Amino acid sequence: MPHPVPPRHTLSGPPGAPLLVLGPSLGTSTRVWSAQLPALERAFRVARFDLPGHGGSATSAPPLAEPFVPPFTEPFVPPLAEPFAEPGRATVGDLAAAVLALVDELGHERFHYAGISLGGAIGARLAADRPGRVASLALVCSSARFGPPGPWRERAALVRSRGMEAVTAAAPGRWFAGPGTAGTALGRALLRDLADADPAGYAACCDALASYDLRPRLGRITAPTLVVGGSLDTATPPEHARELGAGIPRATVETIGAGHLALEEPRAVTELLLAHLGRSIAPSP
Repeated sequence: MPHPVPPRHTLSGPPGAPLLVLGPSLGTSTRVWSAQLPALERAFRVARFDLPGHGGSATSAPPLAEPFVPPFTEPFVPPLAEPFAEPGRATVGDLAAAVLALVDELGHERFHYAGISLGGAIGARLAADRPGRVASLALVCSSARFGPPGPWRERAALVRSRGMEAVTAAAPGRWFAGPGTAGTALGRALLRDLADADPAGYAACCDALASYDLRPRLGRITAPTLVVGGSLDTATPPEHARELGAGIPRATVETIGAGHLALEEPRAVTELLLAHLGRSIAPSP
């Protein structure tokens, strides 16, 4: 199959620093990490990427004209990418393969990863299937399985037929713990990103969530892992964080008073990430 094309991304932080990849949630863009970025980019080369059809990224990319030879390889590892069920659909494995292509393009073998919701699922898939590549993992308001596939496929069909306006009205209730968060500068910007997303790309990501179930493979994750759950998160309630923590060996689970995008407690998220990353890059005694 053609090599996955790296997603649209932004880079910041010292060029020679360890690479930290930040993954967004469904419907948002790279700006979902804007509160954490100033602290993280002091010590890391930070790559924030957009999902297909989000933040101005293309919903699909043409195949490369030349065959691709991966610069970094691991023996006896199954391929990340899975065949599309049909054109316009995707899996979390497809999204993870595209992120790995980005890391390869940036010239890094090992990298740290943090992701929110679907962005976290992408990182968990990478850590399970490419344990030698992921140096540390942080999962924020994410899950090993985002519920049964039916509602996700229904949402994908709804957006394909009616456009993004079919889901924008319900987003504040899913994303934010209180109505005031939607009125903040960041809250308003993220809701604009949702409204501006390409319906085909958003629907493809819904398909990816529908087919995602990493529960049988959580034990394969060997990277030091931080799991952050929001006590006020209705999209992935705290039991999702507890399931991740129980399934991933030696994972650390923390709970904060926030909704699904964790915007209500940005300082807490930043402090947890800095502490986790600091332990991951500290030299061995």
